[in-house]
Amino acid sequence: MNILILGSGGREHALAWAVKQNPKTDRLIVAPGNAGIAQLAECADIDILSGQAVVTFCEENAIDFVIVGPEAPLAAGVADATRAAGLLTFGPSAAAAKLEASKAFTKEICDACAAPTAAYARFTEAAPARAYVTAQGAPIVIKADGLAAGKGVIVAMTLDEALAAIDDMFGGEFGAAGAEVVIEEFMQGEEASFFILTDGTHALPIGTAQDHKRVGDGDTGPNTGGMGAYSPAPVLTDAIAQRAMDEIVLPTIREMARRGTPYQGVLYAGLMIEQGRARLVEYNARFGDPECQVLMMRLGAQALDLLLACAEGRLDQARVNWADDHALTVVMATKGYPGRYSKGSAIRGLDALPETSSQMVFHAGTTARDGQITATGGRVLNVTARGATLAEAQARAYAIVDAIDWPEGFCRRDIGWRAL
Repeated sequence: MNILILGSGGREHALAWAVKQNPKTDRLIVAPGNAGIAQLAECADIDILSGQAVVTFCEENAIDFVIVGPEAPLAAGVADATRAAGLLTFGPSAAAAKLEASKAFTKEICDACAAPTAAYARFTEAAPARAYVTAQGAPIVIKADGLAAGKGVIVAMTLDEALAAIDDMFGGEFGAAGAEVVIEEFMQGEEASFFILTDGTHALPIGTAQDHKRVGDGDTGPNTGGMGAYSPAPVLTDAIAQRAMDEIVLPTIREMARRGTPYQGVLYAGLMIEQGRARLVEYNARFGDPECQVLMMRLGAQALDLLLACAEGRLDQARVNWADDHALTVVMATKGYPGRYSKGSAIRGLDALPETSSQMVFHAGTTARDGQITATGGRVLNVTARGATLAEAQARAYAIVDAIDWPEGFCRRDIGWRAL
């Protein structure tokens, strides 16, 4: 079959890598793709936020299956447009993607289905938000309601931090995403990611992971989009995962269906785990990045079969075949990230690296220029490895990191430390 994947990051490179291994794949196109993706698939320059542009491209290229990678096209209704055109599509409708696009909406859903989550309040003006935070005290969590590219959440450890975050959000720091602000209690515990495929009726858990959000070793410094991840997440035991399904995930899926907006795609539940019980931190309507990289490394070719079962509404017949293994990814970023950073530095040594079922460098922010791979983003490479143990996966990943010649890049040296 001919398959189109929308997106240009490490998540989409990992999805393309897994999909390409499946014999069902004939032609694989990624739009817009990146320098790494171009080595295993065709890349196409189309506007992935335009449903009409995507549909036209699919018709012209006889596409059989569309996989929507990032959240922005989902929120823009691209999956609605492709489905309306009769195209088999993986990814939720715009109405269902509100579970990520609006934090206030997610809280409303949790209230309706009694899913355990943090206590909260929502505000559209700074003054009452400041008064609320002053009354509550710190630590406290300030969230821009809308999509802010993973940067609209401030975990404020002091009252001054919380008040500054409110002023920044209502002052336009995150654009329209900060027009409404959700303020939550600070939840204690350990955070983990739980990934579930759902066709709107049936649900199939497809893995757990933990990522490292802060930029520095020992989980220090500012939050980022993610500096590394590993799978499985030891803290998310089978018993806790089953309870999270029963108390959080399945009630959400039923509530979305009841409202006439059934959710079809991957539901990524960020969970805070304390004393054997999970509470919902937030939902994402797509695979996490960099969590997708470790999931795809472990799933391999079967990933396409699972995504097809989800899109075709037959998840009740699907099964995940897990090896007893571990995967770990290290994000290499441009120096300065998550603050200001320069673009265009050359990355050398990639050609000599192994590309196997247990070792891959997924590209996140790269382009090919004058015969060289150059860095064009903050998070640039996802050095990913699999092993029989997490320690083995970690050692393999850092051995690859050390073979990459990129003086302008940096990474954390402790990915996986919590589990190890």
